[in-house]
Parts: sequence; C-alpha cells; structure tokens
Amino acid sequence: MEFNEVLKERKSIRSYEYKEITKDEIKELIEFSNLAPSWKNSQTVRYHIILSDKMKESMQKEGLAPFNAQRTKEASVYIVISFVKDISGFNEDKTPINEMGQGWGYYDAGIATNQLILKACQMGYGSLIMGIRDAEAIRKMLQIPNEEIITSVVAIGKTKVKPERNKRKEIDEIMKIY
Repeated sequence: MEFNEVLKERKSIRSYEYKEITKDEIKELIEFSNLAPSWKNSQTVRYHIILSDKMKESMQKEGLAPFNAQRTKEASVYIVISFVKDISGFNEDKTPINEMGQGWGYYDAGIATNQLILKACQMGYGSLIMGIRDAEAIRKMLQIPNEEIITSVVAIGKTKVKPERNKRKEIDEIMKIY
C-alpha cells in the first residue's frame, strides 16, 4: 500500500475479529516504529508487548477502561507504549532544556506510536490508541520500571467493522500562513 493510501485508510478501530499475529510481524512493527525521529536520537520509547491470552485478559480487567476492554477484546496484541523519563528534552544533569520538560518524551512517543499504527495499517491490521488506562495497574502488571512514563496502550488486530472517517476540519480553519 502506498504511503498516501495508508494515511487515508488508517482509522481508529473499535471492533476486531481475532487473527493471530506472529512475533516476526510484531518485530517488524516495532522496527518501523523505532525508525521515528527522537530527541537527539535518544530512542527512549519502549514497547511492552502483550500477546498471551492470560495477559490480554489481565489488561482488559485491570489496565483498560471497560468500554475500551470491550471494544478491543478480540485484538491480536496490546502494545504498551512508554518512554524513559528525564532524557528527551533534558541536559545531562537532568535539568530541562526548555519549558517542555517531559513533553519532549511524550512528543517522541507520539511520533513513534504514529509510525507503529501506520505500519500496522500497511500490514493489513487495524489499531486503536487508548489513553484512558490505569497506568499504575499496568506498571505493576508488566513490572515497568518507575523510570518509564506510560503514555498509551495500542490494540492491533484484524478489523471486523470498518468505520467511516470522521469529518475533518477545513484546512483554512487550522492553518495560518505568515
């Protein structure tokens, strides 16, 4: 699929039909996500992969809002996205470079997540980025160190119902030229 087609095709998926995803496919997703630009090429984004049925059930019960657990119950994999804090946007002495502070880590994680979901679309999978989650329950469940800030959980799987694209704002409404 051409890049422009991927951009037009990718939508948030809230209905999945179970299909196994292989470890090689997951590695391919992460490889392409890891190509995302990051602050001084620091690559602080981390990927915690939930593939087993038992762990997916735990994620649905403990880590996700009930409506997201229901919407993604047949997803093939959950990927918890996090980043190592106090690196992106910080000096070596851990002081922030500018007013954004940890915001640069979130920025890097967002770019990497975007590349992950676009690659998933190109590979024929749907995805949903979930920011409504219980970060502390997820941290405990997956033993994610306190040095990492959890940003989102991404569900990836075979699309059961293809949604219509939501209306977008007009370009002139969101753009200013100086």
